[in-house]
Amino acid sequence: MSTLDKQKQEELFTNAIVAAVKAGLKIMPLFNSDDYEITMKSDNSPFSLADKVAHEEIEACLAKSRIPVLSEEGRDRGYDERKAWDIFWLIDPLDGTRQFIQKRKEFTVNIALIINNYPTFGVIYAPAYNALFWGFHQREAYKIENIDLNNDVELAFSDLLLRAIKIPSSNADRVYTVLASPNHTTHQTQSYIEKLHQKHGEIVTISMGSSLKMCLLADGKADIYIRHADTYEWDTAAAQAILEGAGCTIKSLDTDKRLSYNNKESLINPWFICERTHPG
Repeated sequence: MSTLDKQKQEELFTNAIVAAVKAGLKIMPLFNSDDYEITMKSDNSPFSLADKVAHEEIEACLAKSRIPVLSEEGRDRGYDERKAWDIFWLIDPLDGTRQFIQKRKEFTVNIALIINNYPTFGVIYAPAYNALFWGFHQREAYKIENIDLNNDVELAFSDLLLRAIKIPSSNADRVYTVLASPNHTTHQTQSYIEKLHQKHGEIVTISMGSSLKMCLLADGKADIYIRHADTYEWDTAAAQAILEGAGCTIKSLDTDKRLSYNNKESLINPWFICERTHPG
């Protein structure tokens, strides 16, 4: 069982935040260019140069921690190797590659610190919006809407907290808001949304890619996100820490239990639901 003292936690958290922002700085010039190749991976998901450079930047930044890294774009880590890990970094260097390719701004950099199969800390950076979110499991969550880091600057964790806003920051005086994935709205999801409509009357549905939608939920700008389609553990881990830090839940639709990580051969998540548990 791994435990970390407060100083070590803050050191690791700051390292992850800086890594996420530096990866975003590598991504944005490519987002503003068309001079890169797109290939398709074995699961029929797209892969771009931005995925590669973001992965390399994050891996280099996290190397000093001497903690194993499991990345969507890293080398294959079989369960026989990773099952013994009680602490590791779980990252998605570019979540929302389809949106990135389509020149939509809804892509993010996701980094989570997993301890004993659950995300203890998570950071999500949305480079095109220059918005940074981070959270600690069942403790607190924050955002900085205009982060000002560059390749030569690394701030202390206390400096980041001084500039941050605690989330949720939005009030609940709005229409009941449902989040959906633009590429994965199944008939099960449509049926569930119809039930929500019957329960709440008027509702608003926002279609958005990447983990950014879960940040909106954590920030009090939406009420629910349901996913009746496959995701991978790196898609949700950072968001889970932020959601739980902001007083929300993310649970398996099958078991009604918190999502857990690295405790099975497959890295595919169960279908899940994210909900706010208190008003914003």
